[in-house]
Amino acid sequence: MFLKKLAIIAALERELASLVKGWTRAEVTSQNRRVHIYHSDSAIAACAGIGVMNARIAASAAYEFAKGDLAQFISVGLAGSLIPEFDVGEIFTPKVIIDDVDGGRIETASGNGSLVTASRVADSAAKCSMATRHIARAVDMEAYAVADVARVYGVPFTAVKAISDTLDFPMPPLSRFITESGRFNTVGFALYVALRPWLVPRVLTLGRNSAIATQTLTAHLERIIQQHQAGLYNRSAGSPVSPAGS
Repeated sequence: MFLKKLAIIAALERELASLVKGWTRAEVTSQNRRVHIYHSDSAIAACAGIGVMNARIAASAAYEFAKGDLAQFISVGLAGSLIPEFDVGEIFTPKVIIDDVDGGRIETASGNGSLVTASRVADSAAKCSMATRHIARAVDMEAYAVADVARVYGVPFTAVKAISDTLDFPMPPLSRFITESGRFNTVGFALYVALRPWLVPRVLTLGRNSAIATQTLTAHLERIIQQHQAGLYNRSAGSPVSPAGS
């Protein structure tokens, strides 16, 4: 039985580092962006940087790399909570992805609740505003773009996000350190914080929380890939396929 792959799209390589250990690495150029691609027998992981434009480029590059033979697109990564109930590290699989810029909505193949894709890193005030305007549970910066690419190509889509910052977390001003190419200027941010020592505890907390979220995200994605492999194996034996991520 031919194995159609899952296309896992993230913003940064560090979000995928543990998941793709042992996978084959490739690098392609698309629309003047470097896209890092990792692939195994059952999945392709791609990242091109932070933000909707880079997510769209990464998703399209993954589709081309797979020659269109994809079972599903999955937008993965860290997200901010828009509700007080979410804890750090909790996995959220939304049913609806909303574009914060124009209010566009795309339904996913499975999930519950809504995720907003924003153009900037959301601080507490922005989170409260988005939660009210969109009746949403979390916010990220890429999912809507990946969902739109999946819609164009007619490939099923889901999003899997791990909560890295709670609703009331005082987010440092990260957006100013995201470069035009979607990379994070770590050196510039470190210098900024060094001159503002009162930010150090907040930044350390965010780092710990992001590490927790990345760990739980990796474990969840490993289970999705295993279920995908098992579903295709069952199909070859004449049994129904289990949906990826179910």
